[in-house]
Amino acid sequence: MFDLNLSADAAAPIAINLVGSAAWEAFVADLGEPILAQAAADGFTGQAGRVLLIREANGAPSRVFFGLGADAATGPMAIRDLPAKLPPGDYRFAGSLAGLDPGQVALAWSLGTYRFDRYKQDRGETAPRLAPPAGADMTEAHALAHAYALCRDMINTPANDMGPRQIETIAREIAEANQATIAVTVGDALTPAGYPAVHAVGRAAVAERAPRMIEMTWGEADHPLVALIGKGVVFDSGGLDIKPSAGMRLMKKDMGGAAHALALARMIMAARLPVRLHVLIPAVENAISGDAMRPGDVLSSRSGLTIEVGNTDAEGRLILADALTRAAELAPALTIDLATLTGAARVALGPRVVPFYTADDALAAELAAASRAVDDPLWRMPLWAGYAGALDSDIADI
Repeated sequence: MFDLNLSADAAAPIAINLVGSAAWEAFVADLGEPILAQAAADGFTGQAGRVLLIREANGAPSRVFFGLGADAATGPMAIRDLPAKLPPGDYRFAGSLAGLDPGQVALAWSLGTYRFDRYKQDRGETAPRLAPPAGADMTEAHALAHAYALCRDMINTPANDMGPRQIETIAREIAEANQATIAVTVGDALTPAGYPAVHAVGRAAVAERAPRMIEMTWGEADHPLVALIGKGVVFDSGGLDIKPSAGMRLMKKDMGGAAHALALARMIMAARLPVRLHVLIPAVENAISGDAMRPGDVLSSRSGLTIEVGNTDAEGRLILADALTRAAELAPALTIDLATLTGAARVALGPRVVPFYTADDALAAELAAASRAVDDPLWRMPLWAGYAGALDSDIADI
């Protein structure tokens, strides 16, 4: 199990100082020539992300400096990079955190020490540990770190050990631990239950990996209803429009939406937030067999609209169509749909900025403000009505 690494054991943990470039010379003026000499030798002047590790004569680390850059405006999530640059041991932040939120700093440290070593015999050195920063809300930091760890563990687990059945098992464990109700519809039962698109995408998989719709409900009936939807494609071969090997290599991650939805749901339940949750996870494998959907097939959907398949590698939007229709039937106050849908988003925004879509301007502004507050950038993408015509089909509704 992943250790959060947020409890230093030593009586005198090694001090870490955060310092920006502008303040570096004044900061170290009273530290003595040995530190100045080592900084000069390493070329360290407080540059963003740079580490200066001071050692004793015996080689043991005695002090650490972490650079915040020229304007000292580095956000707390930059701390994620620090643990990997330090030897094992116990550490603490000394002095000011340069205006960074202590809880976010603690969370960033924990995220930076995450390792997925389930399949390794040699698990390497012990990750460095951090004494909780003064003023940090450690209850929140631990809850967030546990949620991230669950999400990362699910995504990192290869598809042979993270199929639809395993996602269902995790959902059932979360439901049982939090007194939530859960219902799962599997295989051929999906079509009469009103999830024909989910069935069509997943029917080519072997019986052990049959498609399923997982529904979990939690909370008081009079609380605002929040629908969480997570795309759970445990492996995406591309179907008959098969992906090239490079494109298929990391497709175990195509269930990332489901992992996020379950981790978020577990965190909300554990915190007893005043909402009523309805979690919807369509879990499928987009496999290839004699029963696989074909380009040009026309599928039914829960909404009643017929869908012409232009490309079998566009399976995510098919299963989410059924899930979103189900969510809409519940008339939620808020629907959050989490999915890995297109690499074009990464081409547009790069690997560190997360795209989101909404037609609600007020909600978009709240999300943008929240993302800045926790140093986790989001970027709103356009939902332009002029593109609606691209969904037209000559022989089906869309």
